[in-house]
Amino acid sequence: MSHSGTTLILIMAIAVLAPLLAYGVGRRLPVPLVIFEILLGILIGPDILGWAHPGALIDGLSELGLAMLIFLAGYEIEFGKVRGDTLKRSVGAWVITLALGLGTGVLLGDGFHNGVFIGVALTSTALGTVLPVLRDAGELHGRFGSVVMAFGAVGEFGPIIAMALLLSGRGAAESTALLAVFAALTAGAVFWALRPRPPWFSTVIAKTLHTSGQFAVRFVFLVLAVMLGASQALGLDVLLGAFAAGMITRLVLTGAAPEAGPAILEKVEAVGFGFLVPVFFVVTGIEFDLDSLLDGGRTLLLLPLFLLLFLVLRGGPVWFLAPGDLTRGERGALVLYESTALPLVVAITTIGVDDKALSAGEAAALVGAAMVSVLVFPLVALKIRAGAGEKRLPKETVGGSESW
Repeated sequence: MSHSGTTLILIMAIAVLAPLLAYGVGRRLPVPLVIFEILLGILIGPDILGWAHPGALIDGLSELGLAMLIFLAGYEIEFGKVRGDTLKRSVGAWVITLALGLGTGVLLGDGFHNGVFIGVALTSTALGTVLPVLRDAGELHGRFGSVVMAFGAVGEFGPIIAMALLLSGRGAAESTALLAVFAALTAGAVFWALRPRPPWFSTVIAKTLHTSGQFAVRFVFLVLAVMLGASQALGLDVLLGAFAAGMITRLVLTGAAPEAGPAILEKVEAVGFGFLVPVFFVVTGIEFDLDSLLDGGRTLLLLPLFLLLFLVLRGGPVWFLAPGDLTRGERGALVLYESTALPLVVAITTIGVDDKALSAGEAAALVGAAMVSVLVFPLVALKIRAGAGEKRLPKETVGGSESW
């Protein structure tokens, strides 16, 4: 059997094993599923057991997994909850983080170009990683969840824009023009999405939802493919297209088939979280440069420093610009969720290493810090929220459980 075939079998074995481990450990300590996927990927990768090796097929599936993760993050955005003052605060917090991140990156890095890669990586929020944690905790659709979503959406979308402007290797004017063209295409798609769909559209969705036709699911992937193709044709990062596709798809399905929307999302999530997204996270572990990190010296010292910078540079502005109706505990949990980073850090560092702007050690330290943030920050945030819930419990209790 080829290396790719063996590696794919191992990846899918980990995809099956990881939820079992998360369930077993979660009864005592809620650890995000992604941590098991990444750590097991490191275990079978070249630096430890040497059983799995990246290749063209595996890399292609991993890129699709990242695109699906960003697509689902874009789909989850509820525009009615993220506009207005909350959105302004979210944008303001991220812009401050970008300024601080670029300044810090240039100070830490070896030259301006190197510092820009580090700085942009420090501004990201792993919304696609945080959303499943919020969903599993039952907080995704409440007030707190909507605030996390608003700040996280900007923390996911902002770095993608920054990558297009600052890390593309093109001049600022050319990059801005291409972004403007993509924005115009996206605006046109949004306008189309908001228009009433003909009656046959919702009828076909309903009639094929539980048949082999699966019109709605195929339509979703068509939108994703079109937006990925548009971003690639313009020389922009495909993650920009994936995020836009998620937002457009939600608008189309909400308007055309509101009753079928949840069922369609479940089917798309089954493809994403059941197959493609786990491949991305396991491959992240397989390709993690553990040797560079364990060589010691500056690289090993950078890991805790980057972890602290995620919390201070991303979390600090979030704390000060969080909506005024949040309690102190909710602000603390919000800071931790927004400081959680990983998928975009992996994407940015991959580009940086390919462009020889980042060393393998710097990339390993950034990704390592991001992995620790995924393990630690959501866990602490859940503890903070659980503690706050226990304090509110005596107010109104029905049958031993909270009633709101």
